[in-house]
Amino acid sequence: MRLYDVDLGSRLLLGTAQYPSPQVLTDAIAASGCEVITVSLRRESVGVAGTNGFWPLVQATGARILPNTAGCHSAQEAVTTARMAREVFGTDWIKLEVIGNADTLQPDPFALVEAARILCAEGFEVFPYTTEDLIVAERLLDAGCRVLMPWGAPIGSGRGLRQPDALASMRGYFPDVPLIVDAGIGAPSQAAQAMELGFDAVLLNTAVARAGDPVAMARAFGQAVAAGRLAHEAGLMPPRDMAVPSTPVLGMADLRPGGLA
Repeated sequence: MRLYDVDLGSRLLLGTAQYPSPQVLTDAIAASGCEVITVSLRRESVGVAGTNGFWPLVQATGARILPNTAGCHSAQEAVTTARMAREVFGTDWIKLEVIGNADTLQPDPFALVEAARILCAEGFEVFPYTTEDLIVAERLLDAGCRVLMPWGAPIGSGRGLRQPDALASMRGYFPDVPLIVDAGIGAPSQAAQAMELGFDAVLLNTAVARAGDPVAMARAFGQAVAAGRLAHEAGLMPPRDMAVPSTPVLGMADLRPGGLA
């Protein structure tokens, strides 16, 4: 997978919030095989006395850092947070979140496009958290984004792909744009479904961090993403409206009473 001229071997991206301990976090990252982790600027206070040392912790994993603007509710707030994140984490990558609804955590498409246009002009490599709306997607690409991250379901809901047909349409409409399903994935089977639709990667957090065994769940998601991608590349059989026998009937012996063997 290639994202902004960076080649990656894993198609799973992991968040770093809500884990029961730093050790579980680092073990889960290793078990998943992921090469990109998202980090909120709020998780680390560089140069502040008493800092929790989160930045050295995630650096030690060897994963590439994708800072995010989680919790921002306006374009200006997101742009300011992105600028601070670039200074703190030393990367032009930014996961752009501009929340428009406090209950659903649905992105604000208008503020999202506005912030994306400003950040792309400033040299950021933007990963916008968006919906499956094709018009918004086109506006984000016009703004300079080279990756799109449509949601599967509301953040932290674990409901999987609520609009699989819309997501499939998005995949077909933008065949050459890297597409990452972000948010709402609650089970490895849901991640595999996204990959079977042809998406390039999956980003998730809560399903691993809040699992009974986060390390085992991280490993399960890593395998599910790989399996889903392999299935897509192999070519899934199309669904059928009626049963079709896998063994041909023609040529079989007739074993009914009075039948011909």
